[in-house]
Amino acid sequence: QVQLVESGGGLVQPGGSLRLSCAASGTIFSINNMGWYRQAPGKQRELVTVVTSGGFTNYADSVKGRFTISRDNAKNTVYLQMNSLKPEDTAAYYCNADIRAYGSRWSHEYWGQGTQVTVSS
Repeated sequence: QVQLVESGGGLVQPGGSLRLSCAASGTIFSINNMGWYRQAPGKQRELVTVVTSGGFTNYADSVKGRFTISRDNAKNTVYLQMNSLKPEDTAAYYCNADIRAYGSRWSHEYWGQGTQVTVSS
């Protein structure tokens, strides 16, 4: 079994910072892309950022220059550093990873349970 566990959400004032973490655990053979999505109330889930196994990154235009994704392959963990937070960043943030488990020929997409980020004064 493979699972993703997120941490680090919370309430922060506009202009503040938060750091999210997502650790993958279980019978992991390899991890390809890891990323973060978010979903605000009444809106569709959207891609925030993704990092490949080789370290290449991509960001939504709305977070470029403010958010930074990184990963620690030794710990099977991905991080999201969020700076200069705005009220419109308020959403549930979900970790996503493409993981191949031991004994499996193919990789599968896994999701974390979500962590709430609220930006408000």
